[in-house]
Amino acid sequence: MSLPSHLLEGRRVSQIGSAAAILEKAVAGERLTPDEGLALLTTRLPLTALGQAADAVARRWHPEPFRTYNIDRNINYSNVCIARCAFCAFYRPPGHNEAYVLLLDVILEKIRETVQIGGNQVLLQGGLHPKLPLEWYEELLSEIRSHFPQVNVHGFSAPEIYHFSRVSKLPLRTVLERLKAAGLGSLPGGGAEILVDRVRQTISRGKVGADDWIAVHRTWHELGGRSTATMMFGHIETPAERIEHLERVRQLQDETGGFTAFICWTFQRQNTELAHLPPVGAFAYLKMLAVSRLYLDNVPNLQSSWVTQGEKIGQLALFFGANDMGSLMLEENVVAQAGTIHRLTLQALRRCIEDAGFIPRQRNVFYEYVDEFDESVCPGRAGRTDQVGWPVWRESNW
Repeated sequence: MSLPSHLLEGRRVSQIGSAAAILEKAVAGERLTPDEGLALLTTRLPLTALGQAADAVARRWHPEPFRTYNIDRNINYSNVCIARCAFCAFYRPPGHNEAYVLLLDVILEKIRETVQIGGNQVLLQGGLHPKLPLEWYEELLSEIRSHFPQVNVHGFSAPEIYHFSRVSKLPLRTVLERLKAAGLGSLPGGGAEILVDRVRQTISRGKVGADDWIAVHRTWHELGGRSTATMMFGHIETPAERIEHLERVRQLQDETGGFTAFICWTFQRQNTELAHLPPVGAFAYLKMLAVSRLYLDNVPNLQSSWVTQGEKIGQLALFFGANDMGSLMLEENVVAQAGTIHRLTLQALRRCIEDAGFIPRQRNVFYEYVDEFDESVCPGRAGRTDQVGWPVWRESNW
């Protein structure tokens, strides 16, 4: 038996009122519970309300007039993978006629091109290759460090690291210690998808479970390393499972403090086993980004995913909790294989930040500025939270 329409409307108004109170709590700097995070995802609040709250939190973290970006390149050293991820259009099984492993000279040339335009980092990732020994990766890192000591290698997802441990029959800590000694600078958050085993057992066949992904990052943090955390959403997960993912990231950050940033993006479905699923649009992306900023009260930086969302939504993300436009990304292969190709020049990336009312600054993976900046060009702007975009947050805004 359904409720009368006036009672349904009353319930909706009550839910919106409760969600507005949750937003006030987050803006005030109080920690949200999983139930409160779920309420923000499932209540039909105006998207602008979520955006204003997330923007207020982002500006509390980053009152400076700057928004950042990085110049790097995704180098996929191999596409050979023994996992069978339903969401991946990039991998090729061993023996496939399109399978490859890049030669060292090719990798070094890609890095050289990156350095020539001001890049200071490479993202080094591949599949779970069944035959490459740990020594192959150590030699690769050592050669990169020898030729380009100024370049940070942001390398190897948690599933790759766990795979190295299994192939080499060495403890996880030993593998990470050896890779760090060889030149690994930081760990990307790739391979997280959704940190819930029900989801992973369905779409990430042959890859690590949620506990193992966490274990890799925990161990890396214990060794003094820093890493990023990610989420790929919009496939078979539920809203509650998205919040569980955020909760696991937040708990590990409470424990180690090792995450520098969080990046979420929508599942790109073309050419995958999950191509039949409905597409996830900009509304869902901005909502998830905003809730992530409100929930992850201990992660200092959130990146925009212009690579999956395009230039305009990527720019709009700067008003929904993101304080960083991510990377120029000179090369991207994985998302491109799933049918999504967005490209920006350095000038366009900086213009996105400027047109949003901020000053673009280049940073490294540790969110340290690496460019020169003349403070006299923006006197009086530092710390202004009402300079651009939303009005200053007030209770009446809800």
